[in-house]
Amino acid sequence: MILLGVILLLIGWITHISIISTVGTILLVVGLVLLLLGSAGRGIGGRRWYY
Repeated sequence: MILLGVILLLIGWITHISIISTVGTILLVVGLVLLLLGSAGRGIGGRRWYY
């Protein structure tokens, strides 16, 4: 999710399409929050691992 957010953010900045930049930023922030919660050992959505 983090990688997709970064890719969309870069594409939005290069093409000057603001909606793609916004979606990329949202995905990046959500991915970072989930990464932090997962590294703290908290289960997310009732599951501790997603593999």
